[in-house]
Amino acid sequence: MRRLLTYLRPYRAMVAVSLVFLLFNSVVQIVGPLITKLAIDRYLVPVRSASKIPFSDRLSADPWTGIGQLTAAYLAAIIIGFVCDFGQQYLMQLTGQRAMFDLRRQLMAHLQRLDISYYDRNPVGRMITRVTTDVDVLNDLFASGLVTIIGDLAMLSFVIIAMFRLSPGLTLLLLAVMPLVVLVTAIFRRTVQQSYRRIRIAIARINSFLQEHITGIAVVQLFNREEKSRREFDRINRDHMEAFKDSITAYGWFYPAVEFLSMLALALLLAYGGFRVRAGAMTIGVVVAFFQYGLRFFRPIQDLSEKYNILQSAMAASERIFKLLDTPVAVQSPIAPKPLPPGPLAIEFDHVWFAYKEEDWVLRDVSFTIAPGETIAVVGHTGAGKTTLTNLLLRFYDVQRGAIRLGGVDIRDMDLEELRRNFGIVLQDPYLFTGTVATNIRLGTENISDRQLELATEQVNLLDFVRGLPDGFNQEIRERGAGYSTGQKQLISFARALAHDPRVLILDEATSSVDTQTEFLIRDALGKLVEGRTSIIIAHRLSTVQRADRIFVMHKGQLRESGTHQQLLAQRGIYWKLYRLQYRDQEAPVRNAAHSSEAAEPSVRG
Repeated sequence: MRRLLTYLRPYRAMVAVSLVFLLFNSVVQIVGPLITKLAIDRYLVPVRSASKIPFSDRLSADPWTGIGQLTAAYLAAIIIGFVCDFGQQYLMQLTGQRAMFDLRRQLMAHLQRLDISYYDRNPVGRMITRVTTDVDVLNDLFASGLVTIIGDLAMLSFVIIAMFRLSPGLTLLLLAVMPLVVLVTAIFRRTVQQSYRRIRIAIARINSFLQEHITGIAVVQLFNREEKSRREFDRINRDHMEAFKDSITAYGWFYPAVEFLSMLALALLLAYGGFRVRAGAMTIGVVVAFFQYGLRFFRPIQDLSEKYNILQSAMAASERIFKLLDTPVAVQSPIAPKPLPPGPLAIEFDHVWFAYKEEDWVLRDVSFTIAPGETIAVVGHTGAGKTTLTNLLLRFYDVQRGAIRLGGVDIRDMDLEELRRNFGIVLQDPYLFTGTVATNIRLGTENISDRQLELATEQVNLLDFVRGLPDGFNQEIRERGAGYSTGQKQLISFARALAHDPRVLILDEATSSVDTQTEFLIRDALGKLVEGRTSIIIAHRLSTVQRADRIFVMHKGQLRESGTHQQLLAQRGIYWKLYRLQYRDQEAPVRNAAHSSEAAEPSVRG
């Protein structure tokens, strides 16, 4: 709770004003029954002790005039209460929204700093629940929980004080039912607390399931998995419904139970007060005022029970939110980062060992150096550790042993933003954001001019396609680039990397998911892309890597071979086997066609 209250600290002035409104409203709630008592005892059922009634000497002796004055006072109290209630609600709702804005912004900033390994372990739907549903629960706490609890307690205090001043006996009679109210409230609180916890877990599961299955809807439909997905979702959705049913049941019996106890207390008041009035020991105005105070007395108790549940739900939500915020960021910039040297940058892997899980090594003692301006290709079987090399170079993960240096500086000693600014990367699965073609290429880098934008798209053979769009560079792109082919999205990714003019370019299986025509366009653009900069090309298609200055062959996490295309073929090792496997099926028809033409040649001449 102390930690949650820190989010209200910037808005403490608004909270203070809201508290003032709330206290005024609580006082005004006490005035109404007193005015009713005064009207009854002085004008409707006059008593001899009317001169001792507070403020009675200020009222007119004429009943119509006096009742008119009291009516005006009652109306003024209602208006003041309305203004105070509106001011308190408005200020606290505004404060809650601003506090939630700050919390969501903090969550988003932390999610962007977290290591990639965190996202490997946690489903996206769970994180969406933290930023949306859990934060909304905290908004309920700030807007209608904390301050309102203080208001309810103030209301109870003022009501009890006012009742004691009118009649201690009736007050004790009203308080006699309190043990039963406390017992009912405790049972209700425990029941609802358990159901709320189940509801939060169920909501997180629903979000995770929806995110996964909506993202993969094409696969779901392709394999006719709709019915199975519906059954799985029905099960998760039913868990959510059952948790809510327990909550509904608890609310269903709690409010009638409290209402019954309150009516029981008022019945006791009526009986006891009636005898006291008949005995002349109490006025009718006091009994009527007690009826009004009784209603005001039990309403905050009901509200406190609900506010306590909001409090419990907020504690559960804040526990999950703070667990996310307290997740340590393992990969972060050092306190005193070293600057990158100017000029060309050499890349050095020095006896690097790395494992995603404990000592299940993905890379084993990998060492190599890439000279500035050199184009390196990395090939190997699936799982050989090719992509891991780039993940470590970009410091998405930190190595367990050895070191990686850029320009002679250990990348762990560099500022992360400065490190990654020097890289441009094109992934196998191109990712486009909602926006336009231009915003997807710039990605927020405002210093990329329109001319640079055109030049980048022209170099990757995309300019003609963009000019053919109805709105050109301002053509709208929907979520994940829906409506664009994989090749078009990939070319936009190439333009994005080139427009940022990186010192090191990384192409990670950039041509594996495109058609042959797009691959020719990309291969034609590769010469312009790698010109004047260090480049690392990871590919399965060996046709893409043959022009590289050197080719690294990865096998079971180790660098097994290194050399040019011709040198590696001459070694007749792993690369030669990969080459034979990839081109054997293509060469066979060519050889057969050649033999057929040779056999047919004499008859043609004849």
